[in-house]
Amino acid sequence: MTAFVEEVLPPSLDATAEQPPLFDGTTRLYTAYICPYAQRVWITRNYKGLQDKIKLVPLNLFNRPDWYKEKVYPTNKVPALEHNGKIIGESIDLIKYVDSNFEGPSLLPDDPAKKEYAEELISYSDTFNGAIISSFKGDTAKEAGAQFDYLENALQKFDGPFFLGEISQVDIVYIPFVERFQVFLLEVFKIDITEGRPKLAAWIEEFNKSDAYKQTKADPKLVVEVYRKRFLG
Repeated sequence: MTAFVEEVLPPSLDATAEQPPLFDGTTRLYTAYICPYAQRVWITRNYKGLQDKIKLVPLNLFNRPDWYKEKVYPTNKVPALEHNGKIIGESIDLIKYVDSNFEGPSLLPDDPAKKEYAEELISYSDTFNGAIISSFKGDTAKEAGAQFDYLENALQKFDGPFFLGEISQVDIVYIPFVERFQVFLLEVFKIDITEGRPKLAAWIEEFNKSDAYKQTKADPKLVVEVYRKRFLG
């Protein structure tokens, strides 16, 4: 893995902020520090050592600038990547795009069996997230528990702390959501997702040792506040 450079994070741009130049040759990742989808691409960038190649443009999602929707990305969502005169969106597409179009260690192994398993797990991620979010208003322990059991089992397929053994796109797809669910479930429902799931515990611990990931973590207090409002309000 590339040596990690501790980054001074730029402040989030709100409705009063001026738009950075568009298509001036700079590669920009439009992101938001609270957004798990955007965090996926931010982690990918960091793991590949692209801090100098891809500039972060964080937006304040609660008071976002009008120019973002009007001039940059009409869907008005993050993440979006400005690269080679175009804007690309959707977090999973962007993980793959950054991995294959930029230098740095590859986040997908050559092994066809692992590639196939990667696709299966990545395809399941929306189901995983949706089931856990809907569990907040149901039998949370049982419904969320079944999803974390799925991850625990998935982590047993290959040797090593990650889904495919080594860190890959799959881990990056899941970690921003697991990070938030772990905080929220413990705080609000007193559910510890790592209890009885040693592989999941080791996987989270392995991520927490990584500088490329650590700097992208959301403020736990803010996560709880936003999730309470959004899902229990």
